Amino acid sequence: MARRLGRATSRFTEEIQTYHKRIPAFAVWLCFCLLFPPAAEAGLYSPSDQIILLNPENVESVLANSTAAIVAEFYASWCGHCVAFSPVYKSLARDIKEWKPAVDLAAVDCAAQQNIKLCSAFSITGYPTLKFFHAYSKADSKGEAYKAFPRDVQGLRHIIIDKLENQEPWPPACPPLEPTSQAEIDSFFETNNVQHLALIFEKASSYIGREVTLDLLQFENVTVRRVLNTEQDLVTKLGVTEFPSCYLYYPKGNFTRLKVNIEARTFYSYALQRLPGVVRSGRPPLVNIDHPTNGTEEPWRPFNRSRVYMADLESTLHYSLRVELAAHTVIRGNALISLKKYISVLTKYFPGRPVVMNLLRSVDSWLQNQSGGEITYEALRKILDNSAQSPDTALPEGVRWVGCQGSQPHLRRFPCGMWTLFHVLTVQAKSTSTRGTDPKEVLSAMRNYVRSFFGCRPCAEHFENMARESMVEVDSTSSAVLWLWSRHNRVNNRIAGALSEDPNFPKIQWPSPEMCSACHTVRDNGDHKWNKEQVLPFLMSYFSSNRILTDYLEDESQVLAKQREAIAAQKHGERRAREALDSVTHLLPSQPTVQEEEEEEEDEGTQDETMADEEEEGGEGAPAADEMGGKTSEPTPWAKPEMELGRGRQRAHNRPSIVGMRMREPQEDIVDLDSFVNQHYKAKALRLAASSRVKQRTLQRKVEQEPGPVFGLGMEMDAGLGMVGLQPVEADFDLDVGRQRMRLQKRELIGQYYVEEAELSHRGRWMSVLSIGFSKVDISLCVILYCLSSMCLVAMYLFFKNRLRLRRAKVSLP
Repeated sequence: MARRLGRATSRFTEEIQTYHKRIPAFAVWLCFCLLFPPAAEAGLYSPSDQIILLNPENVESVLANSTAAIVAEFYASWCGHCVAFSPVYKSLARDIKEWKPAVDLAAVDCAAQQNIKLCSAFSITGYPTLKFFHAYSKADSKGEAYKAFPRDVQGLRHIIIDKLENQEPWPPACPPLEPTSQAEIDSFFETNNVQHLALIFEKASSYIGREVTLDLLQFENVTVRRVLNTEQDLVTKLGVTEFPSCYLYYPKGNFTRLKVNIEARTFYSYALQRLPGVVRSGRPPLVNIDHPTNGTEEPWRPFNRSRVYMADLESTLHYSLRVELAAHTVIRGNALISLKKYISVLTKYFPGRPVVMNLLRSVDSWLQNQSGGEITYEALRKILDNSAQSPDTALPEGVRWVGCQGSQPHLRRFPCGMWTLFHVLTVQAKSTSTRGTDPKEVLSAMRNYVRSFFGCRPCAEHFENMARESMVEVDSTSSAVLWLWSRHNRVNNRIAGALSEDPNFPKIQWPSPEMCSACHTVRDNGDHKWNKEQVLPFLMSYFSSNRILTDYLEDESQVLAKQREAIAAQKHGERRAREALDSVTHLLPSQPTVQEEEEEEEDEGTQDETMADEEEEGGEGAPAADEMGGKTSEPTPWAKPEMELGRGRQRAHNRPSIVGMRMREPQEDIVDLDSFVNQHYKAKALRLAASSRVKQRTLQRKVEQEPGPVFGLGMEMDAGLGMVGLQPVEADFDLDVGRQRMRLQKRELIGQYYVEEAELSHRGRWMSVLSIGFSKVDISLCVILYCLSSMCLVAMYLFFKNRLRLRRAKVSLP
């Protein structure tokens, strides 16, 4: 058989996973299930248990022609023995999880209405019944029933191995399980390209060698072979004196003994999986520890794997409060209650810096004061960002992962941070607990937060299944710490080997023997056992607030400074938005009345005489310089330079040139450039329209004015440039008078044009109202259609009138 199946490892890594329906809110779900329990939830197992749930739709695809052997349990959910056996079967699924390419577990609830015919087809008459289906079983196969099967995990493992060794055909992913010989070992490296060959020396009645062989089934660069104590040549060559024991054999006859704390299956499997070069099949190679990277632009942060970092905890808070919650625009009902409990627990037990604790207290106080049934995340975000600018209150923006770094951006990080945060909270609750403290306070808050807000919905469902199954057993803060630890290990077991596993940080049963050797022990039968009396002190020490490292944390002063800058930038943006809105509202054009026109003309005349410019913004006048008193007022930040076409451009180019006249110093314009840019381009068209009316009135007034005296001050208005200035008297006055008359004639023509245009506009006002939004072609078509329809109506009227007349004439005939 070894020659027939002489492969060292298997690359088969498929794992069948299904996901059940999303569980609704707990209270509604509980009431509904009490009245009408659904079939999917009435069974004893769920997909979280790593057991295939059989039903009439998938039974043939799972059992028939499968490349792996299948062990199926047929049970009834009302059967007391089935209920008592279900924890053992779940433990077996977790125990042999690494055997999946060779053998897998399934279950079917025969009490469910849809499964009655299925169970009858497999001749099931009693519960629970275990059946073994060989690899490549036929569709009509009913499997081999286990009679009087054991009710413990070890006994079930042994009967499965016995069936595997005796089945035909052999599962293609299953390695050889029979003992090896000296001849095979001598030629092994000639036919196999592996890095490590592990030889487990044991007695014939021992199952350790075969179990470890299957445990390493999904790993490359290592092969496990079983050697009996009767193989004297190998025993003598390697000097083996203890059974069981494990030796690493290399080419050219080199060997060394594998060092483990206890000579048992679990310790062998763990040590072999951590050998250099050993990786899970189909996974990328490990990152070189000499040049580590996290797969992002951020530099890798070296860290101590045996310590907790505050940077991870604060990053988790930021992500959960500013990212996860942000997906919920409005938070109401049970979700709001969950949020309040989550923040309350953080406020009580999070061992954070003073600035972070001040923010958590502020958020908690704000939430408790909310009497309504819902809140908006926008309002909550303002509290999280400390928009009120409370002193020494901030939560750092962004994430800075250290102990939860991943070799790729999508690995570890936030899930790792959430587990770490929950462990820290349970330990802190245990450390500060007093009489009357609710032992489930932290666990309930975690459960509600995960159910309401955790983005990975399948993960939330799995966590809810674990909580519903066993959280009721928690009766003290110590048991709460241990419950969370055991469920974390259960999750690690379930997702080990999944795509979400970081090859640099494999999912293991934590803590490892290297980290806490006293936490591991074995039962009398040799199976692994956790020493919880040692595990609890280890957890209390590992997650203690006194041992949390503050490396890579951003300084509090920098956090507060960044927060102030962010608030200032936000307020500046809001102010600019309000100014833009106000400018658009103020600059909307209105039809001027006769009185307003006269007032504008009077104001313009006053400006021409005194040369005092008045700057306007959205209808509000900015204070101008007082020429007589020499006093000036500070312009507002959003003041703009004059932009109207009839008011002039840059007065620096038109300063009076008469000698002896005292000139006013030009006023310095202080302009808010942001406001100028935002408002100028938005109101440009409106300003041009308004300036055209001013130009029209100016031209009409100038036509009526006479030229000034020869020797005096002359006022000149240039319609094109809009510049007003004082002109000195020159010798060639006649030439200037001629040019001025030509300009006045041109302006008179322009004024007549505007008058005629205004008359046409007045005459066509009603036509404009009727044709608003339509072209001349549209109006012509409407008139034509109206005429045609009128003609049709007249024709129909004449037709029916004549027809009625004829019918009356026929009736009158004898």
